[in-house]
Amino acid sequence: MRPRTTLTLPAALGLALALAACGGTAAPEATPAPATVDPGPTVDAEATDAGSRAVEHAMGTTEVPADVERVVVLDTGELDAVVSLGVTPVGAVTTDVSESLVEYLEPALEDTEPVGTIGEPNLEAIAALQPDLVLSNTVRHEDLYDELSAIAPTVMAGDVGDSWKETLRLAAEALGETERAEQLLAAYESRAAEVGEDVSGGDPASVEVSVVRFLPGQVRLYTPTSFIGTVLADTGLARPAAQREGDTFVEAGQETIAAADGDVVFYAAYGDPADTDLAAVTGGPLWGGLDAVERGDVHEVPDDTWFLGIGVTAANLVLDDLEATLGAR
Repeated sequence: MRPRTTLTLPAALGLALALAACGGTAAPEATPAPATVDPGPTVDAEATDAGSRAVEHAMGTTEVPADVERVVVLDTGELDAVVSLGVTPVGAVTTDVSESLVEYLEPALEDTEPVGTIGEPNLEAIAALQPDLVLSNTVRHEDLYDELSAIAPTVMAGDVGDSWKETLRLAAEALGETERAEQLLAAYESRAAEVGEDVSGGDPASVEVSVVRFLPGQVRLYTPTSFIGTVLADTGLARPAAQREGDTFVEAGQETIAAADGDVVFYAAYGDPADTDLAAVTGGPLWGGLDAVERGDVHEVPDDTWFLGIGVTAANLVLDDLEATLGAR
C-alpha cells in the first residue's frame, strides 16, 4: 500500500507546512456563481467501521476510506488545502488559461498528473488514476457530482473564495488531518495579525490597501467577500471605500479606475496580460493620476497566490508580499 507523501517544500512554498510541522503541521477564483448549498462540513466522531468514516459536505454524506492514499483535486482551493496538509495528490486540474498547475505549488506536484481544466475536468483521466477520494466544490462541479461519485468517494465544499478556511477544514476531515488544519490556521491567523501591526506602525486600520485584477474583458476591485479580501481583513489593514462591500468584486474600467486608489495598490493579471486591458488602463491618464501611482506605491503581484490560490499556503505567501512591500515603505 502506497503511503501518502508528506512534503518538504522550498522556502517560497514551505511556510504554511513548516508552521503546521512546528505545531506537531471554466473560471478564476472571483467568477463563481453564488453557492446555493451551505457546506457545514462535519465528520462523524468515530469511523462508521474500521475502514471508513462518514463526511458530511455540500452534496450530502460520503463514506471516505479511513486511510486515503490517492486523491484527485478539481479546483485550486482544494489543491492548496491538500498540499498544505502534506499530501501529494495523484491528479489535479489546471486553470482554464494555463497548461500547468499553479506555479507556487509546482515544487510539490512533480508526481501529480493533470486531469483537464477547472472548467472541463477529464473524467476518463480521473478514473484512470484510480483515486480513493475526489475533492471539489459545488460552484465548479455540482453537475458532475454523480459522475465523479461513480469513480470514487467525492466530497464537495459549497463555496469558493472567502470560505477557504472551511474548505481546508473539510479537506482535512476527509483526509483525517483535522488537528493539522487547525494548527495551520492558528499559525496563519497569528502571523496575519502580526504582519498587519508590523507594516502599519501598529495601526493597520490607518493603511488602505487596494486590490486590482485584470482579466480578459474585465477590471475587478476585490471586496472583503473574496479570498484576498479575507487575508487583508485578517491583517486588519483597511480597504478603500469602493472595496468595502459587495459580492467578491466590483467592476471598474478606464473611466472609473479612480475607485482603485488607496494608500497602496496591488494588481495582477489573470492569464496573459496581453489578453487583458492592463496595458491600456495602467497607461492611461486616470491611472497615472492615482495618488498611489504618483507616490510610486503600486505593486504587481502574482495572480496565482493573490487570487487563484485560495488556501493557507497562498495566504502566507500574500503575507510575505505585504511584508516585503509595505514593510519597506
